[in-house]
Amino acid sequence: MPLLPNTVRVAGPIQRALTVLALAAWLSPALPARAFETMTLQVSGPEKDALTETLNAASILRAAQAEGTTQPQDVLSAALSDYRRLTETLYAQGYYGGTISIRLDGQEAARIPPLQTPARIGTVTVQVDPGRPFRFGQAEIAPRAPGSTPPRGFATGQRARSTAVRDAVDGAVTEWRGAGHAKAQVAGQDITANHANARLDAQVRLAPGPEVQFGRLLVAPGSAVTPRRVRKIAGLPEGTRYSPDSVERAATRLRRTGAFRSVQLAEGEVVGPDNRMDVTAKLVDEKPRRIGGGAEISSFEGLRLSGFWMHRNLLGGAERLRVEGEVAGIGGQTGGTDYRLSVRGERPASYGPDTSFWFKGEIERLDEPDYFTDRASITVGAHRIFSDTLSAEVGIGLETEETTDGFGTRDFTLATLPVTVTWDRRDDILDPTSGSLLRVETTPFIAIEGADTGGRVMLDARAYHALDSEARFVMAGRLQFGSILGADIDRTPPRFLFHSGGGGTVRGQPYESLGVNVGGTQTGGRSFLGLSGELRAKLGGNFGLVGFADAGYVGAEEFYDGSGDWHAGAGIGLRYDTVVGPIRLDVAAPVSGNTGDGVQIYIGIGQAF
Repeated sequence: MPLLPNTVRVAGPIQRALTVLALAAWLSPALPARAFETMTLQVSGPEKDALTETLNAASILRAAQAEGTTQPQDVLSAALSDYRRLTETLYAQGYYGGTISIRLDGQEAARIPPLQTPARIGTVTVQVDPGRPFRFGQAEIAPRAPGSTPPRGFATGQRARSTAVRDAVDGAVTEWRGAGHAKAQVAGQDITANHANARLDAQVRLAPGPEVQFGRLLVAPGSAVTPRRVRKIAGLPEGTRYSPDSVERAATRLRRTGAFRSVQLAEGEVVGPDNRMDVTAKLVDEKPRRIGGGAEISSFEGLRLSGFWMHRNLLGGAERLRVEGEVAGIGGQTGGTDYRLSVRGERPASYGPDTSFWFKGEIERLDEPDYFTDRASITVGAHRIFSDTLSAEVGIGLETEETTDGFGTRDFTLATLPVTVTWDRRDDILDPTSGSLLRVETTPFIAIEGADTGGRVMLDARAYHALDSEARFVMAGRLQFGSILGADIDRTPPRFLFHSGGGGTVRGQPYESLGVNVGGTQTGGRSFLGLSGELRAKLGGNFGLVGFADAGYVGAEEFYDGSGDWHAGAGIGLRYDTVVGPIRLDVAAPVSGNTGDGVQIYIGIGQAF
């Protein structure tokens, strides 16, 4: 929809030149060519500095010069295109009486015959006289949706920017659609530029159309996910008043299953006699199976290898099955090698469009500095997405384990009720520069054998703040808190207890080197507090530099009371950005505490937090 005043015209020779330009390029003899050497943009008027910057950024000729364009035909094509591009840029700034001259070695570009393109072009001169800035006289869009707000910038006396007209019209149509009028559109427009008074009059008429209700969700052929399951996952509310937000939420639900490479919900062209409008889902499936892996290495903790196999549409309902394995502590100094194998399945839209069912089975062997454990568990639960930033997960599980530590060899059997709430407002999951993350995990457990009944609470809070507009310098902070409630240390499974030290808590200190001493037995604590801070800086290319400091506390009591011990570490890191996140290299050393000495090195993928 152009929304441009009819009194502004583009010279006729330009249109003819563009029509035969391709023919000219084909017929012209092959002569030596080089990039044009100089380009000058001259702007007059009181706002010439700001306009010069804006026009330079919009100019196709300027972009061609930066790219080293060599063919004269290409330079001429860019010059002819710039007449329109620069005119539209002046409109966007409120100038409707401007004149533009583009000369190629002294010749006006619009008057160069396309079949007589010069053999070379050395100098380009662009002269722009914007004229007077226009202001709105009449500025009217009608009818408006009930309760709509007047658009900013589109009012009598305001600078008459073409973008203000466009945004005001788009906003008015969007308000009608938000009120249930799916087919609202522009019915007519009367836009006139009065050059004598530097005034732009704009009157736009809208046709809201009827209030529409959702009809059926139709599913175009081609997807392996059954139409019934597509409808259930999308959750489009048939029979209710149309809302663009409802369409977008339905598309988002389909995308987050991971089963589709492309999701498009197309509104019906025709509204039925009962004002119902069908919507068609056009889906392109992802490849059903995926494999992946990762690696992380520390000079003290050793090598950690992980891998997974995933099926995205197991039974035709976008069910996801993921089998994952991990081996950790290879060649490390942290006790021994750990093994873990898990399988997790998830079925979306099991209890409504935003709530999925999941199950997880896991077996693992942990050979840690303070204990050795063989365990197995199975858990079932539900995952609920409340918004783009808030989600929660609840489960019920059963686990059993055999543990050997300073208290002897013991068997534990527990019934658990894990609950996790996540509030994620980060701008990027892999490399955030702004926003925050808050995750709270609570695991009440009922002792069936060998333990006390109690609960484990873990909080992880992170915040990110860019110090400049380009996010070249970013401050990142992290607070971790943990507590064991209602169970004594010697009656709590050791893997529930807290340690500090290593890549996930305090870099520079040996892995899980800080715990507590109970009656001469070294073990984990019932309370934990962790603090981390980083200053991240972007260097040239894909490289970045990080300075960081971490501190950790572990105590024997349920909450922090100062009776436990602290330790801390600090260091510097190097980052290299890749499509899967930054590759991380951190070098750290202790700065307080007596749990370690020397330098620790950590290599992995992704930021430390």
